[in-house]
Parts: sequence; structure tokens; C-alpha cells
Amino acid sequence: MILRIDHVGIACHDLEATIALYQKTFGLKVVHREVNEEQGVREAMLHVADGETGGSYIQLLEPLHPDTPVGKFLATRGEGVHHVAYGVSDVAGAMDEIAATGVRLIDKTPRHGSMNSSIAFLHPKDVGGVLTELVQAPPRDS
Repeated sequence: MILRIDHVGIACHDLEATIALYQKTFGLKVVHREVNEEQGVREAMLHVADGETGGSYIQLLEPLHPDTPVGKFLATRGEGVHHVAYGVSDVAGAMDEIAATGVRLIDKTPRHGSMNSSIAFLHPKDVGGVLTELVQAPPRDS
């Protein structure tokens, strides 16, 4: 079911400063920026590597407001790893398969994610305390 680690989401207070840190420290390049009003974040995807099943990234997340999920995360836990995202070929199918094991889904249906992907989140209490995202890349022609 899991094809790769798609990305690791990192919560930060200052997106531009954190981008500069990752560029200087690791030589990563920003390949996508987006404001996602639904999720309440301003984000940047930094490319790490490509593999047979797709790319892997670091996703930097800055909250648009303190009362968003990432804003609340920063207030309680500070900057750092927010979630791990796994690439799948069929996010809806993966959701059904995972739900059948008893893991609670945060999303009942897939929703819009970064770079025009389809995503869904799993409840962290059912996945070892880790907020887990499933990511289906968009078709190659989009």
C-alpha cells in the first residue's frame, strides 16, 4: 500500500526564515509554494529526492492564524515535526483498507493537498502518536 515517504511536515513560526535554514543547511530547493485556506497554512515544499515511485519532500508549514491546527500545534509543542506523509497509489482505497483495521480516519473523504495531490489524515492516537497523512500524487498530465 505505501509506496514511499512522500514528505515530512515541519511546523514553523516563520516560513521564509525556515526555508532559508533548509536551503543553507541542506541545499534543498523550493519546488512549490501554496496558501491552503482550508488547512490554515502557508506552505513550501522543498525537494529532497526522486525515486521509482515519486519524489520526497520536506513540507514547511506556517499557520495563517493562531487558532488553526498548525497554530495550535506550535502553541503547545513548538516548532518541529508535525506529521509524516506516505505516498499511496489510491488514497480512497488506502483509507478503506486502513479503516478496516480499526484505525480512525480524520478525513472521511480525500481532500485537496499540496501540489494538486489528494490527501487524507489518520488519527495520531491510533498510529503510535504520529499524525499520519496519505498522499496520492496527481496524474502526471495535470
